[in-house]
Amino acid sequence: MSNNDFILPKDFPELKNDTFLRAARGEEPEHVPVWCMRQAGRYLPEFREIRAGKDFFDTCRSPENCCELTLQPLRRFPFDASIIFSDILVIPQAMGMEVQMLTGKGPTFTDPLKEPEDLQRLQAKVDVNKELDYVFKAITLTRHKIEGKVPLIGFTGAPWTLMSYMIEGGGSNTHSKAKRWLYRHPDSSHMLLRMLADVIVEYLVGQVAAGAQALQVFESHAGILGPVEFREFSLPYLRDIARRVKDRLKEKGQDVPMIVFAKDAHYALEELSESHYEVVSLDWTIDPRSARERTGGKVSLQGNMDPCALYAPKEQISDIVRKMLEGFGTRGYIANLGHGLYPDMDPENVGAFVDAVHQHSKLLIKQK
Repeated sequence: MSNNDFILPKDFPELKNDTFLRAARGEEPEHVPVWCMRQAGRYLPEFREIRAGKDFFDTCRSPENCCELTLQPLRRFPFDASIIFSDILVIPQAMGMEVQMLTGKGPTFTDPLKEPEDLQRLQAKVDVNKELDYVFKAITLTRHKIEGKVPLIGFTGAPWTLMSYMIEGGGSNTHSKAKRWLYRHPDSSHMLLRMLADVIVEYLVGQVAAGAQALQVFESHAGILGPVEFREFSLPYLRDIARRVKDRLKEKGQDVPMIVFAKDAHYALEELSESHYEVVSLDWTIDPRSARERTGGKVSLQGNMDPCALYAPKEQISDIVRKMLEGFGTRGYIANLGHGLYPDMDPENVGAFVDAVHQHSKLLIKQK
């Protein structure tokens, strides 16, 4: 296969391990599938080596680098899914905002949105094939290079999470500048959220066209909202995105499972399970059995081990995993962490987590 063939989103190698896709659809595969948010990350020395001295967003714009970083964890661990290496802030960038990744500070917007009139600075109609083609190329290249080993997940940030970054100008403990907009400028807030949702729909449909086999929507800042604000400024857009993406894919005869991860939105589990997503991903603050009861078998569940449990000795990790599996059950369940891996985690313990999921789930299924 020549290099050029890698760039075409067709003739992908046949998928060998579909446990993740089957679990997402509510089935019970031969073992519970497992992957980790931020599995391509700084905890891996080989990741740090590729990233050394390079600008973060330059790395995101290199399909070859994104592909290599996505594949690295698969060479070490028997994960059942991979997620493309990228960042949620590529969408604000595509809309004309400048974002830098500063060492020790994280993502930083040079000129955040301050007042509603700043919305005029944004490019409302984004040609995703022009502005975000580097993500699509990375997905296509990775689908070929992964050689059908496991499915490839595409992703996006959700409107409220992106809006809060665009107003705060970076990370924040209180998100008070962004929340001020919700209370003081609700109409302008909805206008911005709608603009973001429109770009996100095109972006996700483009990711599937490029080869993504599942999609995850990250509402990382859900927990900063109360139930009332969540139902007004987050949930309608999460639902709208899932519905529109599915309709668009259906027109092309495509269908991929969609996952929603609304971190700390434990108050909205019931609503999230009725939002057109096949999978609801959970953070570690939610009890597995209670999550099953509250979602009433309407969706598959993903999660939700506390990432900090990976600091424990391996035997303890195994024990924590076993209890988690007993709580969730082995049908319609994808094991994951309740958030991403942290940079100082030991890769050996990540391996212990993956092995424990496979071993314990096989036993539990055999005992049925």
